[in-house]
Amino acid sequence: MKYIEVEKKYAAPDAAALKAKLEELGAKPSAQTRQVDAYYNAPHRDFLAPEAISEWLRIRTEDRGSSINFKVWHPIDAIAKTHADEYETAIDDPEAIRRMLHALGFTPLVTVDKTREEWKLPHVEVVFDHVDGAGDFVEFEFKGDADDVDDATTQLVTFIESLDVELGDTINRGYPHILLGRDH
Repeated sequence: MKYIEVEKKYAAPDAAALKAKLEELGAKPSAQTRQVDAYYNAPHRDFLAPEAISEWLRIRTEDRGSSINFKVWHPIDAIAKTHADEYETAIDDPEAIRRMLHALGFTPLVTVDKTREEWKLPHVEVVFDHVDGAGDFVEFEFKGDADDVDDATTQLVTFIESLDVELGDTINRGYPHILLGRDH
């Protein structure tokens, strides 16, 4: 399902039990990386105007390279989103892209500064994030083959339940939402 993201996010008050379970399944952690995500608002439409935000434009800077990303969450008019169209590509010069966006009238919204540790399994990627000013979280992203979004969601939920590990509260909003004080 190229260009479609299906994920579930939880508060992670104690990640040790989950990490132990992932190790049992053969997953190994990556080295922790710092990601600085700068989010922008568009001049032609205000991403913050709807009751539930459905679009984000982001520049990510990290040690292993930089990228630009645009997401559109679906269903567009729903408060609870089920998946996102995601378009992301590497960039060589993030400062040039920042200047380009500024020249085009895009304005900075919020910066998310986080430390991330990734654990990869054949069909799921699990990431542990510490977000400055927001706390600790765990995200499960479906990376396998699926017929459609519903199938991917079902497979992801089945995997998470099979772990039989206590997770924190379900988080139905992104890190920018949290830092901006938005519920959705």
